[in-house]
Amino acid sequence: MRRGLLLILSSPSGAGKSTLSKRLMAWDPTLRFSVSATTRAPRAGEVDGKDYIFCSTEKFQQMVADGQMLEHAEVFGNFYGSPRGPVEDAMAEGRDTLFDVDWQGGQQIRNSPLARDTVSVFILPPSIAELERRLRGRGQDSDDVIAHRMAKSRDEISHWAEYDYVLVNHDVDRAEQDLRTIVMAERLRRDRQPDLNAQVRDMNAEFDRR
Repeated sequence: MRRGLLLILSSPSGAGKSTLSKRLMAWDPTLRFSVSATTRAPRAGEVDGKDYIFCSTEKFQQMVADGQMLEHAEVFGNFYGSPRGPVEDAMAEGRDTLFDVDWQGGQQIRNSPLARDTVSVFILPPSIAELERRLRGRGQDSDDVIAHRMAKSRDEISHWAEYDYVLVNHDVDRAEQDLRTIVMAERLRRDRQPDLNAQVRDMNAEFDRR
């Protein structure tokens, strides 16, 4: 059985990362979504272990010190990170884990001890004008929030070349199909099929018996 993959998706806000993540999970229910740990308090309706893994600052920092966080960051005074243990458990079961993270989180995962099992994909919008149109089309954010997201997007996009694959999300259906193709191709890489050595060995034995 092959080892599971760590699939990293990153994009500027509004480029379609969250939508594509949900579609990919619906396409393949065996995919595991990485649930982040956080030190912030739960909000109304949030479930521990499903929405986030809620923990104390002391416990979080100890996990970082012990190398049990694949990536972590401090945001507005609270810590967020991806615990390593559940990911390794999924890998051992041959299940892939999907990470919806920014470029900094993706960089940390690619530099982690699990780097050889990572596949990273950056999602680009077709244009900056379209990116802003999509953000405004949500109808969720104020003009100030949208302006902040647009300003931040330039820095995020500057890291596109660090990724294994880059998709330009002109059309979400096409982008989803391309993303599926990437996942299927990566699963079929020679070094991710541990049974191949035995398969070829058995075939060579057949030759010897002829």
